[in-house]
Amino acid sequence: MTSLLALGVVSAWLVIDAQNRLGNGAAQVARERVAAIVQLLNTGAAPSDLPLLVRDSAYEVIDRTAKRVITCPGLRHGAFAPADGYKGGGDSVSVLRPGDVDLAMPESTGCQRTLGRDVEITETRVHVATDTSGDSKYRIFGAAVVDESGQAALDSVRVTLLAGVPVIALLIGAIAWFAVRRSLRPVEAIRSEVAEIGAHDLSRRVPAPDSADEIAKLAETMNTMLARLDAAVTRQSRFTSDASHELRTPLASLRTQLEVLLAHPDRLDWRDACRNALLDVTRLQDLVGDLVLLGKLDNAGPERFTPVRLSEVVESCLSGRQGVRAGIEGDPTVLGDRGRLERLLRNLVDNAQRHTRTGVEVTVSTVDGVGVLAVADDGPGIPAADRERVFDRFVRLDDGRARDDGGAGLGLAVVAEIARAHGGTVEVADHDGGARLVVRLPLARS
Repeated sequence: MTSLLALGVVSAWLVIDAQNRLGNGAAQVARERVAAIVQLLNTGAAPSDLPLLVRDSAYEVIDRTAKRVITCPGLRHGAFAPADGYKGGGDSVSVLRPGDVDLAMPESTGCQRTLGRDVEITETRVHVATDTSGDSKYRIFGAAVVDESGQAALDSVRVTLLAGVPVIALLIGAIAWFAVRRSLRPVEAIRSEVAEIGAHDLSRRVPAPDSADEIAKLAETMNTMLARLDAAVTRQSRFTSDASHELRTPLASLRTQLEVLLAHPDRLDWRDACRNALLDVTRLQDLVGDLVLLGKLDNAGPERFTPVRLSEVVESCLSGRQGVRAGIEGDPTVLGDRGRLERLLRNLVDNAQRHTRTGVEVTVSTVDGVGVLAVADDGPGIPAADRERVFDRFVRLDDGRARDDGGAGLGLAVVAEIARAHGGTVEVADHDGGARLVVRLPLARS
């Protein structure tokens, strides 16, 4: 429908424009002839002088009574002047029929080549222009033959377009329909595959065509998204399983202590039982707090950070701690959330203090335009094979140690997520005689 409308509009415009050009050529010639005759009459020439003064021109002059004064060529029946005669105005198109013109008449001298000899045997369309002499005695009509061959060609084009435009539009529509259907086959394949992929079957991928076009890019993007979803669902499932396990242990311990205390109140020291129960509640509270923070970091969108000086974060976190040394070089300022940056440093220091022998060292510096926060200890260190895994959730490298000492394995995972949320990174760097964890954060622009 759209192609039909567009072709129709364009075709109509072309025909109208060609018709206007065809008519304008004859109109211009007719107006020039009228203007030349008016100029002669205005300069004192009489209408009877016009055959001698005007050559190769077709015209008719009438007086106030609409009586023909002179004409060229000789007209038997028809006339250039309209029926209303002197009062008529404006251009018009007249048709000279066979018998209207007699080229053998004396008045036709000089007009043969203007109208053509075929005017006696065929209909001839002429454009007629009109004007009035300066003294208003005469009305002059000038005529010019409309190009019949051009008009015939235009009429032929008009008929052809009227018949051809619907056919061409239908052909274009059919070609476009088949082309679109063919080009959208990969899209349909992608759609049907996505429709069959369920939440528990994210390992499947959509077919990617070899066309190297936008559809291929769409399939690649869909597969990348499915891979991310698959990884996220797997991580979430593992996280849920680990979290339920970690929550179950302190809850079971707390319930057991309370049940034993209620069953044997005279055999247990209620103060020791409450103290142990408080430890389990504290462990639960810390674990839930870490889980809530990780959930917020996982679902956090773009945040509005403010400039934070890392030296102030170190001073706040290390205040009152024993066995921790601080070294500040350059005092870098980063964009971030001060509370979460303090949480990041506390987790790093807590982890280092659990494994160190003599003490922990915290350093702040600026390296290659990046703020660097490093925490080092002189403990047993972290094996090279575990330096990436240590930042996963619920990972404890020493599975045999007590949970009271080792925690739930979320501390470094929280560190990694906070660093990522701030556009930074965290890694285990090479360090002799212990572990050294380095956080790199982009500096705030001044």
